[in-house]
Amino acid sequence: MNQEGSLLPPKEFLPRHIGIIMDGNGRWAKQRGLARSAGHRRGAEVFEQIIHDCTDIGIPMVTAYAFSTENWKRPADEVQGIMNLLRSYLKRVSRFQKENIRLRFLGDRTALDDDLQRTMADAEAKSAANTGTRVNLAINYGGRDDLVHAVRALAELAAQGKLEPGQIDEQMVSDHLYTAGMPDPDLIIRPSGEERLSNFLTWQSAYSELVFMDVLWPDFNREHLCRALMEYARRDRRFGGV
Repeated sequence: MNQEGSLLPPKEFLPRHIGIIMDGNGRWAKQRGLARSAGHRRGAEVFEQIIHDCTDIGIPMVTAYAFSTENWKRPADEVQGIMNLLRSYLKRVSRFQKENIRLRFLGDRTALDDDLQRTMADAEAKSAANTGTRVNLAINYGGRDDLVHAVRALAELAAQGKLEPGQIDEQMVSDHLYTAGMPDPDLIIRPSGEERLSNFLTWQSAYSELVFMDVLWPDFNREHLCRALMEYARRDRRFGGV
C-alpha cells in the first residue's frame, strides 16, 4: 500500500510507460459555474501532482496529452490561456531538477509562439541529464500528424536516394515518429468518461492497455492512478500470442 492506503501492484507489474489523456477540464469548470480557464488551471495543478505520484511510485515514463492538433478549433482566448499556463509551468524549471525529471515535448512546435518554442527547448536542455521519470508533454500533437511527419521524413530520404521503399519497416517508421527512441505506452489512462483515444499516440498505442475512468481530470488523484495501475496489472498481455 502507499501512504494513503491505496493498493499498488508489485513493482514487476508496473508499466514502464503510461500515457494520460487529460480530459474534462471544461466540464469540471462548467459544473461549478466557473470559466473554462479555471478548469485548465486546476488541471495543470493535478498534472503536477500526478507526475509527483508517478515519480514516487516508480513509473519510468509518462506522456501527457496537453494540447492536440484539433484543439486550435477552440475559442482563441481559451487557446491563449492554455499556452500561458504552459509558459507559467515552464518558468519553474528548477522543480524538474529537484525531482530529477527529464522533460521532452512531442508535436509540431512550428505553430507555437517563438518565445514558447525557446522556453520549451530551454527546459528540455536543462533537464536532459536528469535520470528520473521521463515526462513527455504532447503539445500541438496528433497521432495522424505524427504519422504524416514520419512518412514525409522517409519520403525525403527516398527522394535523396538514401532509402529504397522496400527497406521501410515498422522499426523505421517508429524511428521517425516524435517518440523515436521511447518504448510504446504499456497503459493509456483516459478520465472524463469518454472511451476513445482522440488521435493520441495512434501508432504507438497498438498494444497499449486502455483504462477509461468516469472522473473528470481536475478530480483525478493518486487513488485513481493506483486503481488504473491495479487494473493494468490484472490484464493478460499476449501481444497476439497465446
